[in-house]
Amino acid sequence: MSRVGLSDMLKQAQKLQEQFQQAQEGLINLRAEGSAGGGMVTAIANGKQEILQLRIDKQAVDPNDLELLEDLVVAAVNQALSKAQELASAEMSKAAGSVLSSLPGNLKIPGTES
Repeated sequence: MSRVGLSDMLKQAQKLQEQFQQAQEGLINLRAEGSAGGGMVTAIANGKQEILQLRIDKQAVDPNDLELLEDLVVAAVNQALSKAQELASAEMSKAAGSVLSSLPGNLKIPGTES
């Protein structure tokens, strides 16, 4: 491999790293919502897998059945986190797509094939 080819590959790698960094910083602005119990419990997460908000309808609060409320909270949070993870994966794939498609020799990186 020539020095010019290696230099080009290093530039492409640096560009890819910058795009990944920008995409990761943008994950904090993504929002995903999960709900349970017909919307009685709702959780909102960002693309960094952080729960930002949890709403519980008064009707879901029964002091004699806290186990049901706990189950609803867990279900809503898990749904929000799952959706946030899907959004984050899509954003990261999008960020890498243009650089990966321009790699020389149709080089494939494991886990990026569609």
